[in-house]
Amino acid sequence: MFEELDPLLHQQLRLAIISLLMNVREAEFTYIKEKTGATAGNLSVQISKLKDAGYIDVQKSFKENYPQTMCKIAEKGIAAFENYVKALEKYINITK
Repeated sequence: MFEELDPLLHQQLRLAIISLLMNVREAEFTYIKEKTGATAGNLSVQISKLKDAGYIDVQKSFKENYPQTMCKIAEKGIAAFENYVKALEKYINITK
């Protein structure tokens, strides 16, 4: 009856990162940090976990001699988010 929720997305900050990227598709690390209110260290760890799972792609470069990290949602991440939302809807609508 109840589907298992994706444990990777069930963590609040990782869900926030994926939610942001679902809307903008690609964002710089500093933008994600600002929108989520996360510390740089915690955000970096959670981005790495999403990257390792194949949910996002991460590209590091330099812009005007400053490091720049760009995060882009991957097809696997889009599918995982959509499945997560569908599973949550089943929890919400269990009596309907």
